[in-house]
Amino acid sequence: MNYAELQNAIKEALKAHDKPRLSILRQVHGEVKNIEVNERREITEQDVNDMLKRVIKQTKETLDGSIKAGTNQERTDLLTAQVAILEECLPKQVSGDELVALVEATIAELGAATKRDMGKVMGALTQKTGGNFDKAAAAKEVGARLQ
Repeated sequence: MNYAELQNAIKEALKAHDKPRLSILRQVHGEVKNIEVNERREITEQDVNDMLKRVIKQTKETLDGSIKAGTNQERTDLLTAQVAILEECLPKQVSGDELVALVEATIAELGAATKRDMGKVMGALTQKTGGNFDKAAAAKEVGARLQ
């Protein structure tokens, strides 16, 4: 999601009177705007995606605390909905057969043969996908292919 898409999503949520969506998207927008103001540079798509991931992590931590406390079901439901909203804003993660094909291509590209090359392969996968892949599944796949 790029910055303009984020702003459009906020407008749509505002028009639809979708308070949970509007609230969490405004939170992300505020964080991204801080980058723009503090660092005096244009916002990139990577900035927005990184901020989405960061806010998802923070919201999940708050959700875990709310679940453990077990006192406010309405808050727990709101946080669950907000995590779902943020996750649908992120680019689709590479997984399954597509991930297997990407792992094979990356290993062949780098000429990786031993387990020592695993870090190089994982780094190359991160660069190719922008970090949008199932890291546990990729590590398992890479480990199975390297000796």
